[in-house]
Amino acid sequence: MNLGSEKIAGTMEPNQPDQPRVGTNVVEGYKASMNGDGLRILDQLPQIVQRGSAALTPAEKELLKWIGLFFRKPTPGKFMMRIRMPNGFVRSGQLRTIAELSRRLGNSVLDITTRQQIELRGFTLDSVPEIWEKLRGVDLRTLQTGIDNVRNINGCALAGLTPHELFDASPVVHELDRIIVGSKGNPEFTNLPRKFNITITGCMDNCTPSESQDIALVPAKKAGRLGFNVLVGGKMGSGGFTVASPLNVFVEIFQAAAVVVELIKIYRDHGPREARSKCRFAFLIEEWGIRRLRAELVARLGHELAFQGRDMRGSTQADHLGVSLQRQASLMAVGLCIPTGRVNPDQLDELARLSDVYGHGEIRLTTGQNAIIPNVSADRVAKLLEEPLLKQLSPRPSPFVRGLVACVGTDYCNLALIETKSRAIALSQALHSRVGTGVNPLTIHWSGCPAGCGNHQAADIGLRGFKTKIDGKIVDAVAIYTGGRTGPHAVAGQEILETVPCDEALPDVVANVIRSYRFEMEAKEHAGLTDPLFAAAATAGLASWRTPRVLAPSGGVA
Repeated sequence: MNLGSEKIAGTMEPNQPDQPRVGTNVVEGYKASMNGDGLRILDQLPQIVQRGSAALTPAEKELLKWIGLFFRKPTPGKFMMRIRMPNGFVRSGQLRTIAELSRRLGNSVLDITTRQQIELRGFTLDSVPEIWEKLRGVDLRTLQTGIDNVRNINGCALAGLTPHELFDASPVVHELDRIIVGSKGNPEFTNLPRKFNITITGCMDNCTPSESQDIALVPAKKAGRLGFNVLVGGKMGSGGFTVASPLNVFVEIFQAAAVVVELIKIYRDHGPREARSKCRFAFLIEEWGIRRLRAELVARLGHELAFQGRDMRGSTQADHLGVSLQRQASLMAVGLCIPTGRVNPDQLDELARLSDVYGHGEIRLTTGQNAIIPNVSADRVAKLLEEPLLKQLSPRPSPFVRGLVACVGTDYCNLALIETKSRAIALSQALHSRVGTGVNPLTIHWSGCPAGCGNHQAADIGLRGFKTKIDGKIVDAVAIYTGGRTGPHAVAGQEILETVPCDEALPDVVANVIRSYRFEMEAKEHAGLTDPLFAAAATAGLASWRTPRVLAPSGGVA
């Protein structure tokens, strides 16, 4: 198939209203073979299962992602399934079903992701029909969770419960999910140029990374009305963290879903479809500018939009871990730290049991890869804190574990260049002994490749993995970033150490970075002194590290 300058069958001429631009990358060719709707791979699934995983074509491996089924190169013949959980809301019965499937058909490894959903691993292709049947029985689905779709929609994990929200935004999340996916998928939204991330929150504590999203709705007020300010064009990967820009739009709650839908359609119809690394919404905005995007949105809606209101978010960031008061009288939420988000079926079963015994059978997953048991009576919190599971998944974790996030790494990801999860935990444990516990919690994020799924540029300390050659040997290494954050004053973390081998010296290097970073941040805040990034680099010995020779990833499509 020629995917160069020639027009691909099934795509449309550019700039025609409501029709996609011409695509020239390989995935656009795969979609064209499905008449622009990757969900049509469902019709071929019985034949694909019958042929077996060894017979999968490159096109089928990508198209199966439309239905949440992921071929994993590191585990030949074993697949991953991504389960959609809007806003991170999940019930105890759903967790039990996932645990049972993982134990019986998978490999007993489950991951909570930064998009507040669960990934099931290690099952064979012929078990997919049974897995889907079980998931449907508890109102779960896997459609449109990968590739060129709107991914699981994020929101405040304590939506409707926290006293620190302007309003409960979760109904908007669920309304939008019903429009975009519903129970059977929606082909109107399955031919996007690339993945699309959305956060919708009414929380004023910055508990979700809004500025890294393609679209973020954040709590705002205007002339006494409650609603959202709209941010657009954020991303991780594809050239690094791009902080989302204000669209200069305020929408009331009842308008929100319609506005987001039209923005998605603008991206669908006009977004770039050439090099995959340049197909994100951010690049359309770079091409058009904010004013043109806003004008196109107004034209599609058929009415004017109010200019942005007052951003009601504060300057602090919350992770909702530990014991916190709810808006509801005498009820508490207990947030449990799940280091790097990895759990086993027994832990998931026990989490479900505790939510039934102490709460209302509901669990909330967070963007920090953690879990919350809400609706616990205040007089039962002490008893819950004594449960054995909370010794494993602590509500009072070490300051170096509390903000720990890690992508999947080479254990299961086609794109990852280094192992991340066990290495992240080992580093955090080492920092505990080297730096001590008398410090405020730090966010420490690991990404196994430049795709940035661990959000490494949105953390106090970020580590991006790659391969490099040192003394003639190819070794695992990381680049270290500091100073990243999301929220009203979002900034991308800056690389201060470009090549640090993942060896026994890594904990000492990171400990030195932390000491200097924290000291200089305090000095800068209180006395306007030197930039902490450069001081941290000097303390850690930036000049001593070799210039990297980064090896290209082995291939695949994010």
